[in-house]
Amino acid sequence: MESGLTAAVRTALAGVRDPQTGLDVVASGWLQGLVVRDGLVQFALEVPRERARALEPVRAAAEAAAAAVPGVLSATCVLTAHRAAPAPEAPRAVRPAPGQGKMLLPEVGAIVAVASGKGGVGKSTTAVNLAVALAGQGLKVGLLDADIYGPSLPQMLGTREKPRAVGQRIQPLVRWGLKAMSIGFLVEQDTAMIWRGPMVMGALEQMMGQVDWGPLDIMIVDMPPGTGDAQLTMSQRVPLRGAVIVSTPQDVALIDARRGVRMFEKVNVPVLGLIENMSYFCCPNCNHRSDIFGHGGARTEAGRLEVEFLGELPLKLEIRELADAGTPIVLARPETEEATTYRRIAARIWEKASAPPVGAGPSILQD
Repeated sequence: MESGLTAAVRTALAGVRDPQTGLDVVASGWLQGLVVRDGLVQFALEVPRERARALEPVRAAAEAAAAAVPGVLSATCVLTAHRAAPAPEAPRAVRPAPGQGKMLLPEVGAIVAVASGKGGVGKSTTAVNLAVALAGQGLKVGLLDADIYGPSLPQMLGTREKPRAVGQRIQPLVRWGLKAMSIGFLVEQDTAMIWRGPMVMGALEQMMGQVDWGPLDIMIVDMPPGTGDAQLTMSQRVPLRGAVIVSTPQDVALIDARRGVRMFEKVNVPVLGLIENMSYFCCPNCNHRSDIFGHGGARTEAGRLEVEFLGELPLKLEIRELADAGTPIVLARPETEEATTYRRIAARIWEKASAPPVGAGPSILQD
């Protein structure tokens, strides 16, 4: 059974008609994939291919109608075409599909992706501490959680506050001296995001294009693990200044880190360096050091890949406890060696990211 907001959106869409047939977009069967989650609305209109170009005004009207429903923060409508239409050379959409179109976040000076080839390597903890360290340098910093399926930013920033909407713009949350946005701020904590690739890409575009970020010196993007839709969307829709790869020292993680480096190289995003996380284990009782995942693997891999090794961080109970409590170690324990390491790495990232890009060219994945 549909929720009240979903039913209201469907009713609003039933008021948008095809001027040629007089049928509304619901009755015509064009409405596909309607998803309404905590104020975010996404759907597609599947139309005859030969009419796709002429139906752009209908798409725009449907998007506007959904956005005008009380309780809706933002709406995205994508125009697609029936596969069986007789003109295979006709365009599938007259509006850029997710992952295409003009660049977003024009007011951000430098956008840096913090990525990993696989999950469980401490990438989100690293991203949050780096962002807080950059804000501590007096920079205007944004932090975007690009992991739609497993957002962790609300936990690590210690807030479940819902963003406000001013007009058609979502206001980012302000925490620890930085602006932040995550799908986790818009949905309930135990909500499973069962979305296909285009929906994920659309949600990312909303968090970049419909959030009132304002002018920023730098934005840190906490990427989901792997090399999928989110990575392609980021590389195609924002001018990434570079990527930082986080890995543990063990061979299985380094294999995936290598794939991450190669992926960013293919889309012409420079890799600013590698970070070895969980480099060694410090016993909280006796401070004994154990290399339980090995040690130095990321440094060696960085040399092999000819990218900079940015530093190593230990597997330490305090880092995990403070991250879970929503108080990053850089902020809560600034005197520790680990906080000092995060600040040093952040300073080096800013040094590289704030330099003018050299030899940037078009992505091979863009048209």
